[in-house]
Amino acid sequence: MAEPQQEKRAARRFALRVPLTVVQEGAPTQNDVEMRDVSARGICFYLQAAISQGSQIGFTLTLPPEITLTESIKVQCKGRVVRVEDGRTDGKVTVAAVIEEFEFLPEAQNAG
Repeated sequence: MAEPQQEKRAARRFALRVPLTVVQEGAPTQNDVEMRDVSARGICFYLQAAISQGSQIGFTLTLPPEITLTESIKVQCKGRVVRVEDGRTDGKVTVAAVIEEFEFLPEAQNAG
């Protein structure tokens, strides 16, 4: 009898459908981005254009009150792509990235 697979992730993941902007070094901003989930250590999203494993990326997302338990907070992050998978029927690729740096943006920038 097979043993149940143990969860290897150390941080809780939140399935969010919030606006996400991704910028890859040397490439224009990717606007057609659909977020799957995020944790304190990583993010997973769907992207229309190809991106390379190991690429440095920047992304900005807004955490909703359900996550922050206060008000919405905009977070600017830098990370590195650790996995890229094809195979979705809509032509998008699944991208997983580790979050290496993050910064909460000042409230004045949260209003937008």
